[in-house]
Amino acid sequence: MGKALAEGGRRAHTVLATKVGLEWTEDGKVFRNSTPARIQKEIEDSLRRLRTDRIDIYQVHWPDSLVPIEETAEALLALQKQGKILALGVSNFSPEQMDRWRRVAPLHTNQPPYNIFEREIEKDVLPYSLEHGLVVLSYGAICRGLLSGKVTADRKFPESDLRSWDPKFQPPRIHQYLAAVERLADYAKKRHNRSILSFAIRWILDRGDTMTALWGARSAKQLEGVHEAFGWKLTAEDYTEVDRLLQETITDPVGPEFMAPPHRDEKADSK
Repeated sequence: MGKALAEGGRRAHTVLATKVGLEWTEDGKVFRNSTPARIQKEIEDSLRRLRTDRIDIYQVHWPDSLVPIEETAEALLALQKQGKILALGVSNFSPEQMDRWRRVAPLHTNQPPYNIFEREIEKDVLPYSLEHGLVVLSYGAICRGLLSGKVTADRKFPESDLRSWDPKFQPPRIHQYLAAVERLADYAKKRHNRSILSFAIRWILDRGDTMTALWGARSAKQLEGVHEAFGWKLTAEDYTEVDRLLQETITDPVGPEFMAPPHRDEKADSK
């Protein structure tokens, strides 16, 4: 990434966002660590690897129960004053945690998990973010490929793939979710003449003026059809129909909580 940005003057035309606050142990396990010392190490490592003098959006990946949120916010504020980061963001934070942050430092972005199938943030995080004008960088927009319309029930994932332990991709749930995808794809085609992927993106974008949809494309081919998400909008009727289809197809829903890394005080329990 650093090489790609450095060559041809691309850095000046790129908004560079990354995260901070995770620590990898020698045996490959991951824990939360948002201490000022860890943040300082990570920003210097990122700037070096990315061959840049600034990060445009720097986000704390997960709240760390062993570090006061105010302390973490102050550490990022100091980096902003040094010009090493431009915008401050959080990910997977609650409204109360974001309130604590905003008492000591500005907050520009929030990155929660959000898609048609994972909607826990609608209870409090999403309303809070929209009310305070935060840019919502929704991750998992197509639910790890489920909403691309390309996943099948017999597909096997390697152990390194998050989907190998995602409960949605295990029977019997996978059959429920694929049934929902089929119904949603049929609706998107008949109602809007759009693909399920573009419909899923539009479903997020039309939630508010500061909404953004993020997902991981592993090849350029997986970005085909993204242009279909622009130039139209969903209606209230569309949202109501999505809710109805989900109620009819998914009897045992599960959220994205399986992705949460443990806190450092849980290290002993994991051995």
